[in-house]
Amino acid sequence: MSTLVFGHKSPDTDSTGSPIIWAWYLNQIKGVTAKPVLLDEPNTEALFMLDRWSLDKPEILSDLAADTPVVIVDTNNPAELPDNINDADIQGIIDHHKLVGGLETKGPIDIRIEPLACTATIMWKMIGKDLAQMPTEIKGAMLSCILSDTLEFRSPTTTNEDKAVAWELAEDLGVDIKAYAAEMFAAKSDVSAFSEAELLRMDSKEYEVDGKQFRVSVLETTSPQMVLDRKDALMAAMPGVAAEDGADQVLLFVVDILDEEATLLVPNDLVKTVAEKSFDATVSGDTVVLPGIMSRKKQIIPNLKV
Repeated sequence: MSTLVFGHKSPDTDSTGSPIIWAWYLNQIKGVTAKPVLLDEPNTEALFMLDRWSLDKPEILSDLAADTPVVIVDTNNPAELPDNINDADIQGIIDHHKLVGGLETKGPIDIRIEPLACTATIMWKMIGKDLAQMPTEIKGAMLSCILSDTLEFRSPTTTNEDKAVAWELAEDLGVDIKAYAAEMFAAKSDVSAFSEAELLRMDSKEYEVDGKQFRVSVLETTSPQMVLDRKDALMAAMPGVAAEDGADQVLLFVVDILDEEATLLVPNDLVKTVAEKSFDATVSGDTVVLPGIMSRKKQIIPNLKV
């Protein structure tokens, strides 16, 4: 039986690329039959990465059979994984998020969680000397993951280790980081084909704050106006998405990668209170600009108050 390698729901570039990287390592270096899979359709930037490096899109997992061996990457949160994840045979976890708890394993496992910006950076360290055998397309995926998660080193989650790995990969691949990152972000910014509900779920995570259930959505873009032009429709879609997903409210942060700020949509008094208490903001309309806010993990989630 193949070991399935997957990341979180609503897969971004890291949760698409890291399963591919680790499945390659298990197959080619460790001699373990492994297969990368996704839990949903990847976002536009992840699709760009797959096309740019001629990588096959992993199939989307429709059903996780009990006792299937799995390696979980880029998350350790059961809410972001299949409902029956604890029925699987979890073999390992590689992640860069805070430890949430709730996963149960059938025995001792390998766990590697580090305070780095990207799961792929951790994998680079774990693979070590065997990187010499890594093909170009896998290195391309690794570089893409790091540039995505660090927002080309603009994100406050970026570490010197992330930068060093990215520069080494870029040199090896003959890639100009600035030009390649611009291509990636342009792909991420083109959201014209998505419905409002799809946009609200595209890069979102579920969090509870003082008894309130939030779907915290982030859209990172170099063209924020493309999203903000749909502000009214997005806010109109929020109650339906929240009800379907068992949340009290959707919080949508439109992150301007170039200006390094986020715009929070403010559809009601609850979100207004969240904005004012969490970010010391003054809200006078249905949006509020939050200077310097780039990272959900480091700047948004830890500060949320109601």
